[in-house]
Amino acid sequence: MSLKLRLSRGGAKKRPYYRIVVADSRMPRDGRFIERVGTYNPMLPQDHPERLQLKEDRIRHWLGEGAKPSDRVARFLGHADIIAMPEYRETPKKSAPRAKTLERMREAEEAAKAKAEADAAAAAEAAEAAAAEEEAPAEEAAAEEAPAEEAAAEEAPAEEAAAEEEEKTE
Repeated sequence: MSLKLRLSRGGAKKRPYYRIVVADSRMPRDGRFIERVGTYNPMLPQDHPERLQLKEDRIRHWLGEGAKPSDRVARFLGHADIIAMPEYRETPKKSAPRAKTLERMREAEEAAKAKAEADAAAAAEAAEAAAAEEEAPAEEAAAEEAPAEEAAAEEAPAEEAAAEEEEKTE
């Protein structure tokens, strides 16, 4: 027999009141149950102390016996620190995109990533080219200055030689 901790609805029309019960999972929602272990009154404000009442010792007993809480009861027990807080499951919406649409969206994202990577690579290449151009004029200027210095150095001995010849002729 599989046991469930679940809500059993009571109360009037449009005025719900729930009992938290331990029941055989095969029994109807409002049908036969084994034990009542708490109550939940959604009509009361959230901070009201009588909104949720639990018999913690009995709940721990039944959890030890293997009873599984429903999603809503598990949230109640998680807030009361009886069990670990369950992870929320996202329910698929009716308006959720279909498989083909999701595939197209993934392809578009991949194309956008590839374009961004290509743009980044092009920008890096342009930056490298600009850096190379900045270095090239400096090298050319140094290269242009060197022949001028060599020419001046060559002219200096020629001038000295001419000056020596003039002295000899005098």
